[in-house]
Amino acid sequence: METYIRVTAGDPAPWFKQRSFANPAYSFDTSAGRYVVLCFFATAADPHARAAIAAVQSRAAFFDDVTGCFFGVSLDPNDEAEKRVADRYPGYRYFWDFDGTVSRLYGALAREAGATDKGVRARRLWFVLDPALRVLKVIPFAPDQADIAELLAFLDALPPVGRHLGIEMNAPVLLLPNVFEPEFCQQLIGLYEADGGQESGFMREIGGKTVEVHDFGHKRRRDYDITDPAVIEAAKSRFIRRVVPMIHRAHQFKITRMERYIVCCYAAEDEAHFRAHRDNTTKGTAHRRFAVSVNLNEDFDGGEVSFPEFGPRSFKAPAGGAVVFSCSLLHAVSRVTRGRRFAFLPFLYDDEAARIREQNNKFLGEGVGAYKGAQG
Repeated sequence: METYIRVTAGDPAPWFKQRSFANPAYSFDTSAGRYVVLCFFATAADPHARAAIAAVQSRAAFFDDVTGCFFGVSLDPNDEAEKRVADRYPGYRYFWDFDGTVSRLYGALAREAGATDKGVRARRLWFVLDPALRVLKVIPFAPDQADIAELLAFLDALPPVGRHLGIEMNAPVLLLPNVFEPEFCQQLIGLYEADGGQESGFMREIGGKTVEVHDFGHKRRRDYDITDPAVIEAAKSRFIRRVVPMIHRAHQFKITRMERYIVCCYAAEDEAHFRAHRDNTTKGTAHRRFAVSVNLNEDFDGGEVSFPEFGPRSFKAPAGGAVVFSCSLLHAVSRVTRGRRFAFLPFLYDDEAARIREQNNKFLGEGVGAYKGAQG
């Protein structure tokens, strides 16, 4: 007997990585921050599927990657081979789900369906997700294609993306002023300026290993690694007194470890930015619990931290002030348009996470320093 995973309104939409038209391993969780429509159409050779795709393509004002985005999910290798569908930007993308991974997660294929099974019956479905990737509505394909009109009517009735709950949402972040004094901020900026920093990348999971990659379209920033033990101790002591107690008060989480001591620079001349990402999505970063962004200056425009799952509001802490947030939250840093933003950017965790970090040393790629457990 076939059994299906049941995903209904109110459920968090399952996250996955799957090959897409333009990306060999698209991380679906990064699509948060706008309405998302998933269409499990099975094969674009089918007239109903073609009508569904044509209908959403007629709503380019909605599918603009700001209000909404569309993902079609194909089970048919001929859709790719014969180029029946293709990405169209902004707003329209396709997953090649030929192994059924995504379709099984959403109940479009039975749990028991194998990757190479022939004649497997697919359930064709629409899913509409909110900006936090929670399910708003599930619409099965109807024999008379009435599902298409139902979907479009539902989309037409949605509120503006920034007020999808009817009220403005607040991201679950802590804003802490006076973490660093002005003199200490200037000392850290001086260290960066004396060195000039190095272009920094970001972590990706490639071939089962956590590796650092560089892509200026995704991230542009220069970092300086603090090596002076006295400066490290000064930063650490301020965190122990001014940040750790507030995290415990808000989250009942006891911080015992601190990762990396860097001064970073987002410079307007570099068009520096960091696109939406999470800080704990690889084995080499899975131990991270909280990220902290301490601004060291204020004389810049742009460079604000935002949390797309919770609305368009962005945050710019005063000099010496911090934004503290869970590493599992999707967040972005907007492009700096004037001046330079200097910041101190550590990660915080506890002893249990330290054990995870040490156990995951075997998954670190070349050039990613192993954790020895003695410091932090």
